[in-house]
Amino acid sequence: MVRDGWVVTGWGLGYAGFGLGCALGGTELFGAEWPGWVVAGVGAAAAAAGVAVARRRPVRRLPWLLWLLCGAAAVGAWSLLMDLVTLLFGQRVDSVPDAVERVLAAVGAVLLARAALGPRPVPPGARSGPGDRAEPPVPAPPTVQLAAWAGTLAFVPYVLMKQVWALGGSFAGISGDQMYASYVHNGSSGLWLALERRGLDGTMLLALLGVFLLWGLVRPWGQVFPRWTLPLRGRRVPRWLPLTPALLGAATLAPYGVVGIGYLALCTAGVTRIRLGELAGEQSALEIAWVGMCGFAGYGVALVVAARSYWQRTAAVRRDG
Repeated sequence: MVRDGWVVTGWGLGYAGFGLGCALGGTELFGAEWPGWVVAGVGAAAAAAGVAVARRRPVRRLPWLLWLLCGAAAVGAWSLLMDLVTLLFGQRVDSVPDAVERVLAAVGAVLLARAALGPRPVPPGARSGPGDRAEPPVPAPPTVQLAAWAGTLAFVPYVLMKQVWALGGSFAGISGDQMYASYVHNGSSGLWLALERRGLDGTMLLALLGVFLLWGLVRPWGQVFPRWTLPLRGRRVPRWLPLTPALLGAATLAPYGVVGIGYLALCTAGVTRIRLGELAGEQSALEIAWVGMCGFAGYGVALVVAARSYWQRTAAVRRDG
């Protein structure tokens, strides 16, 4: 706990410094200047909370404060996954300061959650360490696996839609050639375009990797290195290896999908009008958006449930430093 507290303090000071620098320097975050002050405030509060954790101060409701700051950092990391996808296939990000803030916020969300959880008791007969073989891996409870099935099935229409376009077919009145032309117009990378020309969509491949991650979080094989990894086979998978992309994906896709569904419900009811893309009319835009948002929301929520279960089932011995 002592080490966790000082790590949170260091992150909070860095995050606050970044926000203060943006605010004083007139650098916009998310299209405005005032978010820099919010970032600075969250960072300063996190630094103070980290000192309290490190010095084991009996501050009332400190865990609640840590979780509140964790939630604020998770909100700040929103859409980081989209930035990574854009960087990978588009060779750019929309805003460098925004991307930096999201990276810092994602790191902070993980550190604050770790500090909020505190030390866990040592299971009887358990050993800690990278070569731990004492406790056999266990699957997630049936309800968590049911959530994984729901998240997987929610992604199926999205994967099929993207693959239809990649194979040259049409969906919602948009042909594969039109979609490919939009990728070229928006400056997609050579890798993205090469995959499209070979009938493979980049986001579809990422969705399949996401489903693989989801099931690794709920099944025993996600806790132990497989046989073909000869030097490591039978050893525990470090918790951070699956949890880092899981937490990143959950913090991005769950709120993005849930909020998006609410927005689409208003658009469908005629309360507001959907923002049209380059190629879509209003009806086409709604059809495409519903497929995407349902996939993101279903998978994102399932990832939250699975990551929480994995975190609890693989909780290692935590020693004060």
